[in-house]
Amino acid sequence: MNDMAKNLILWLVIAAVLLTVFNNFSVDSTPQTMNYSQFVQQVQNQQVRSVTIDGYTITGERTDGSHFQTIRPSAEDPKLMDDLLSNNVTVVGKEPQEQSLWTRLLIASFPILIILAIFLFFMRQMQGGAGGKGGPMSFGKSKAKLLSHDQVKTTFADVAGCDEAKEEVEELVDFLRDPSKFQRLGGTIPRGVLMVGPPGTGKTLLARSIAGEAKVPFFSISGSDFVEMFVGVGASRVRDMFEQAKKQAPCIIFIDEIDAVGRSRGAGMGGGNDEREQTLNQLLVEMDGFEANEGIIVIAATNRPDVLDPALLRPGRFDRQVTVGLPDIRGREHILGVHLRKVPLAEDVKPQLIARGTPGFSGADLANLVNEAALFAARRNKRLVSMEELELAKDKIMMGAERKSMVMSEKEKRNTAYHESGHAIIGLVMPEHDPVYKVTIIPRGRALGVTMFLPEEDRYSLSRQQIISQICSLFGGRIAEEMTLGPNGVTTGASNDIKRATELAHNMVAKWGLSDEMGPLMYDEDESHQFLGGPGSGGKLKSGETTTKLDKEVRRIIDECYAKARQILEDNRDKLDAMAEALMMYETIDADQLKDIMEGRKPRPPEGWNDPSGGTPAADEPKADSPSSVPEPADDGDEEEDEDGPRRRPSDPLGGPAGH
Repeated sequence: MNDMAKNLILWLVIAAVLLTVFNNFSVDSTPQTMNYSQFVQQVQNQQVRSVTIDGYTITGERTDGSHFQTIRPSAEDPKLMDDLLSNNVTVVGKEPQEQSLWTRLLIASFPILIILAIFLFFMRQMQGGAGGKGGPMSFGKSKAKLLSHDQVKTTFADVAGCDEAKEEVEELVDFLRDPSKFQRLGGTIPRGVLMVGPPGTGKTLLARSIAGEAKVPFFSISGSDFVEMFVGVGASRVRDMFEQAKKQAPCIIFIDEIDAVGRSRGAGMGGGNDEREQTLNQLLVEMDGFEANEGIIVIAATNRPDVLDPALLRPGRFDRQVTVGLPDIRGREHILGVHLRKVPLAEDVKPQLIARGTPGFSGADLANLVNEAALFAARRNKRLVSMEELELAKDKIMMGAERKSMVMSEKEKRNTAYHESGHAIIGLVMPEHDPVYKVTIIPRGRALGVTMFLPEEDRYSLSRQQIISQICSLFGGRIAEEMTLGPNGVTTGASNDIKRATELAHNMVAKWGLSDEMGPLMYDEDESHQFLGGPGSGGKLKSGETTTKLDKEVRRIIDECYAKARQILEDNRDKLDAMAEALMMYETIDADQLKDIMEGRKPRPPEGWNDPSGGTPAADEPKADSPSSVPEPADDGDEEEDEDGPRRRPSDPLGGPAGH
């Protein structure tokens, strides 16, 4: 309600109040009322000069000039007129007022109008009110949210870490701005663009930036918003969405998680889903049917392109697939630059070092890292976010939050120190192994201790030597327990290490063709399409002899790696003891302290550490640098996390000491 309407209502209220006050305080000018007998008596006494008869009401004027009023009885008085005329009373009659035809019709139809108004009110409420959204009768309407061209503020400047994907979609912006540029040469813009990539890589952000750059309306909807329990509702919503989009063309329709509605039709063991399949059929028709949807570009996002229906991916519908992968080191640095602009930073913050230490992080992970660092700084009542808070946030995300309330006995704490030292020493000695970044026996997440490995550069695949080195380092914790506690003192903390080492050895033999005995053959079936009617559902079986050979080869690899890891720890027993003692003293040691131990020196104390015994470090002992102060890696590609190349190790479910 605007100000003019409010002022008008206020003045009407004031006028009504004033009118009521004036009526209450005005002089009473109504005529004197008397009964009918007195009226007849005064007429006969010739005290009445004139009367006006209006039905049962009689008003008149006396000879002295005063006025009166009386009500005649319902019984007829035939002598009244004779008495009035014989006593020289002037009689005036009033014409009876008759209601107009429209007034009588209005009065007669008023109850019907009230009923109709109530019915229309409830129908409008059921349809979702003024906007037509949210009511029980609006389930056939589209749930897409419309953002006008001035509401979308995101541009390509807000998107980082996916330069190739941005180049792919830049021509969409050119088409939406100037479609004649392409139409002159007979070219047509892709009707649909499918963005594929892991979660958190910025697919939705990239779609919004296209609308922001092109300055066109942006419809946003999720794939699950189409499917309801009523058959036909999803198809109706698809039709309504495209009808609205045609009115706003040129525009962009963004469908997030399209795999919720675009799965292959008729796939699966339990049959198809009628509602979802009808919705998909309608979407196929709208995107490339008999009617042309000029100026409407459909952008969809999914991280499961393998389950989509082939008819949806054919040219003419989603003709182009844009892969939005995990960022490489340069991409991570650019993404950090975008998010770090939103927080006040200290002078020691170096985004390139953070990018170096976060391989495999997506854009959402990096945004979470910056947010966690800001929360750490706020808890410490700091005005600026420093490198220390960013390092703490990185450790929390990669290794889990510190469990400060957990109390460990001295024996279990020492056992955990030896366990983690065994992982670290083998990781430092084995060739082509990722460098050890940090070792801690502070319980984090579900782990009693963590050994962190960070690759020196982004990598795309694993060599045979790298896999062997990983298997050896995985057994380092169990072997260290054997050497210090004896065969009967080994704990359950190595169960996850054993599981992962076995998986690596099995994949070497059965999937990756890295066994000389079994040859370059794949013995495992691809189970990714098992429930989608794909090739893996055939259930191809291996012969018993082949299975026996596979098991023997896996056992051979495990035994060789186990023996090699034991030999390394026996040759470096003094370093194992020194590293365990350093962990007992400092609880966390970084790469520089590990280097001191491996070179036979006493590990330098961490920066700002106070010796409980009152001692001070030697004058010639170098000062510990930041854990991230390691050489800058090569950044020649996009980093992909291998399924068997872990970035961190969760603890064993039984609660034993954890490895890396």
